[in-house]
Amino acid sequence: MWSKQQGGVAEPPAVSPSQAPASPVVPFNQPASSGRLGGSPARGGARLGASIQIKGEVTGTEDLQIDGIVNGPIRLQGHELTVGPAAQLNSEIHAGDIVAFGKITGNVHARGRVDIKKDGSITGDISSARISIEDGAYFKGRIEIDPTKAANQTAAD
Repeated sequence: MWSKQQGGVAEPPAVSPSQAPASPVVPFNQPASSGRLGGSPARGGARLGASIQIKGEVTGTEDLQIDGIVNGPIRLQGHELTVGPAAQLNSEIHAGDIVAFGKITGNVHARGRVDIKKDGSITGDISSARISIEDGAYFKGRIEIDPTKAANQTAAD
């Protein structure tokens, strides 16, 4: 049954939505095939739009989708990086999982999985626990698969 704490009686919001400040984090919907393994639903994260160009280091502790251009290293401390179809990254990447719909030039290090989608491309070495390369994707480099990386990720998280 309902308790008073569960909202049996609706209370008006403290701040109306029109007065609320804009959120700096823009949620995005990940493609169904790119969600984390284990059946957890797609989570919100940060997004860099198609008109954004970054020259320098990108670091964070949340999931990130990039649709623009990045020239510099990317470190997401175990979180997922989604590279959009129009994105161009010239970066060394360290993340939990990496999904490439766009173009990556540079070495890629994932604690979990690297997915190169149909129109995606990676030119550089890949180090991960798991990898998936769809038909039509481009890859040039070396692959090192170490299944213990995924076990280490679970212990670290």
